[in-house]
Amino acid sequence: MNTHLNSNLKTNADRLWDSLMDMAKIGPGISTGNNRQTLTDEDREGRLLFQKWCEDAGMTMGVDTMGNMFARREGSDPSLPPVMLGSHLDTQPTGGKFDGVLGVLGGLEVVRTLNDLGIKTRHPIEVVNWTNEEGARFAPAMLASGVFAGLFDEAWAKSRTDADGKTVGDELKRIGFEGSIPTAKRPIKAYYELHIEQGPILEDEGLDIGIVTHGQGLKWLQITLTGKEAHTGSTPMRKRVNAGLGMARITERVDEIAWEHAPNGVGAVGYAHISPNSRNIIPGTAVFVADFRHPDKAELAKMVQKLEKSVAEICEKIGLTYQIEEVGAFDPVSFDETCLSTIRQATERLGLSHRNIISGAGHDACWINQVAPSAMIMCPCVDGLSHNEAEDITKEWAGNGADVLLHAALETAEIV
Repeated sequence: MNTHLNSNLKTNADRLWDSLMDMAKIGPGISTGNNRQTLTDEDREGRLLFQKWCEDAGMTMGVDTMGNMFARREGSDPSLPPVMLGSHLDTQPTGGKFDGVLGVLGGLEVVRTLNDLGIKTRHPIEVVNWTNEEGARFAPAMLASGVFAGLFDEAWAKSRTDADGKTVGDELKRIGFEGSIPTAKRPIKAYYELHIEQGPILEDEGLDIGIVTHGQGLKWLQITLTGKEAHTGSTPMRKRVNAGLGMARITERVDEIAWEHAPNGVGAVGYAHISPNSRNIIPGTAVFVADFRHPDKAELAKMVQKLEKSVAEICEKIGLTYQIEEVGAFDPVSFDETCLSTIRQATERLGLSHRNIISGAGHDACWINQVAPSAMIMCPCVDGLSHNEAEDITKEWAGNGADVLLHAALETAEIV
């Protein structure tokens, strides 16, 4: 254990909160949240503000060919692999002010605190903003960290399109964030990601910190149903081949399967579109995505198998044809034991209450964990609400999380 570390070593919670609120002014949502989707003009503005803050803190900024941003505070031995801290600045279309952003700006606050105290580390520290974590505009989620970890081909990733047919590659160029650093895994001492829980457990139990030991596996299954468009008023019931009806029945089955695998298994349909989407036309096509998650790979596979069987049966009964395409997936994750121990020691040193927790959401740390020792720190969020403009945390919760991040970073980067 680093003897320089004690419970009095803390970040500046007020400064962190002010930075969170300043970033939230960029890409405001309809009410209290944000719409700062990846590679939009709003994302560009947020990136530029982050870059300015980092440079003001004496860091150098590097950008790779997928737009990932690496703000580096040099160590006493530049040849050593860096300790990385980070998350993402992009949001959902109706996103909150803290999802992802807390991890990026929490990392920046760690560096600012080190500057305030004149603390130097042997290993460099890099604060990272990963491109397209959310997957809201371009699927799949965690796209650029996946390229970094060698899980996605870069050309394939850059060819992903949004609803308007715009590609990741073209939009990176348009906003000026296609960097020159190759997007490829490289030596990393450890990666720590601070995040809001996006669930109710910590708040319900009155705990300060969640130590994320595992991440759930995920399957996104895009289902396309094809029936026959027809007039809703003049078509007899026996003549209808209703794609909307098929979608409704399959959506209910997704919920049933999730309950069959509860409490660890969850599932829902979050994206859906029927065509022609007219009041007086029976839908001829329906496209929707079933989202299944489970921390056990075998159980997740069973959920998928059950759905595939049910889709076939439901479509046969209605007379629909169907196609199922996997549009997103990752296996359950077990985070690094050494990193977890470092986080646990930090929470105890700081006198913060904590518990182990399984993350139900996907995060960049899930991909980086495959190429470097990684772990996650979580703080509570009000009512467990996230991916919603009403998402909220307290200044104290944010500060506690950043304090744990500070101690974990220093333990790993080694104070000179």
